[in-house]
Amino acid sequence: MKPDRRQFVLASAALLAQWGLARSVLAQSAKPLAVPTVDSLSIKVLTDSSYDTPRAGTSKWVKVKRTAFISATDFRKSLHNEWGLSLSLESRIGADTRNLMLDYGYTQQALLNNMEIMGVDGSKVQGMILSHGHYDHLGGMIGFLQKYRDKLPADLTLYVGGEDNFCNRKTASGAPGHFSDWGVLDRRELEALKVKIVYCEQPTVVMGHAFTTGNIARRSFERVLPNTQVEYHKTNGVGCSIPAADAKAEGKFVADEHLNEHGTCFNVKDRGLVVITSCGHAGVVNTARQAMEASGIRKLHAVLGGVHLFPASDEYLKQSVAELKALDPDVVIPMHCSGPGFVTAVREQMPDRLVTSTTGTEFVFGA
Repeated sequence: MKPDRRQFVLASAALLAQWGLARSVLAQSAKPLAVPTVDSLSIKVLTDSSYDTPRAGTSKWVKVKRTAFISATDFRKSLHNEWGLSLSLESRIGADTRNLMLDYGYTQQALLNNMEIMGVDGSKVQGMILSHGHYDHLGGMIGFLQKYRDKLPADLTLYVGGEDNFCNRKTASGAPGHFSDWGVLDRRELEALKVKIVYCEQPTVVMGHAFTTGNIARRSFERVLPNTQVEYHKTNGVGCSIPAADAKAEGKFVADEHLNEHGTCFNVKDRGLVVITSCGHAGVVNTARQAMEASGIRKLHAVLGGVHLFPASDEYLKQSVAELKALDPDVVIPMHCSGPGFVTAVREQMPDRLVTSTTGTEFVFGA
């Protein structure tokens, strides 16, 4: 049934409010979030798209270690690589530590296997973050929870960017113009596992150590490059409910703009911000600027994660890196969907800032 004129006007107004959310985040920059300062931060890459030599790169700004790809206790087990990303985050303030999981890769099999080989104890996880609603970042989540839930805090919380993290999505099937289902995070499963959900449309402190950017304002030349199709209503009780966006889409699947994608950040003592883009659909420059404005901290120490630039043209890549260079990060660590072109462009423009990563890498920032 088509909406009448009054419904359409209300939906349009709501849509403007939804899309204006990122602008409202900017308005808050006059009163930055009081973000915590951590003494150190360890990031372990549990799942990424490839594994390279055990010989890790070096940098004066970050300690880099690589786990051997074969299990130390069973030669029949090795690190698994797959399209997607999962990170284990351990931060320290004095004697106080936090263990967080950020994204969960494509499959639980790869995630749990790699955690075992890397010596990451899932029972120590205190909080969970999801960057956005793509299956290659959420696919291993339920399996992880099913294995460890009885050992995790009773009030275990999942921090998400917003409602669109739960949307139904489709991905290209390989045939021109055809798309297939690509999974969805079902809130009913999280409810059954007694996981609390916190929406982070605005910048949010996570468990006293980390903070998220909130919805990322789209204000540079960057745009969301082609990825998935999304629908903004529930189907068979599963999915998201964003009536305004759904009205504009006329109830159909449309190009995904990742309205509620958010970055995960830490302020490292005497170093500055470590900004984790995860997939960076909203733009690596937009994400970094959002973190700086949300926190009021101008020093950008490190940018790491995927930046979804594998589909980008050479000109777009060069401009992305040039604008990122202008923000003066000490370290740039591409992962997952960044693409070889982005690595090449960073090596050309910021050769002293580039540190490469693979599955099984650990990065340590700070003391």
